[in-house]
Amino acid sequence: MKTSIGIQTKKPEKACADKKCPYHSNLSVRGMMFTGTVVSAKRHNTVTVEWARRAQLPKFERYEKRKTKISVHNPECIAAKEGDMVRIMNCKPLSKTKNFVVIENLGHVFGYQDRMEALAASKVKERSKKEEQEKSAQPVKDEKDQEKEEQ
Repeated sequence: MKTSIGIQTKKPEKACADKKCPYHSNLSVRGMMFTGTVVSAKRHNTVTVEWARRAQLPKFERYEKRKTKISVHNPECIAAKEGDMVRIMNCKPLSKTKNFVVIENLGHVFGYQDRMEALAASKVKERSKKEEQEKSAQPVKDEKDQEKEEQ
């Protein structure tokens, strides 16, 4: 186990045999460091991390909210789950889409599960509204039209 990865972070309690772990292998971390929320942990040793940022719109002299989503390597010793706040750092390319590694798990985000449930419920409502609009947009057949179809 390395004595330090060059940044003051809380070291993981578990040990791992992961070759892409900054604590238990020779993977060096460098460059940019971000803090974000894990939005997906379905892939093997990979999590999707998202964080909000502000982008300036010079024409309107205002800012807008945007989100950044990236794939990040999740070592076995850290084992971040969906809804966790994590600190990630840049490293050498680990695969086609992964250039970052999780260096610290900061804990679970309060209210994350409620937010995701509300988002899913709103999508269901939108679908039902669209279906109702499509049904109402179809022309209603009169008795005369039905008689013509029967003949």
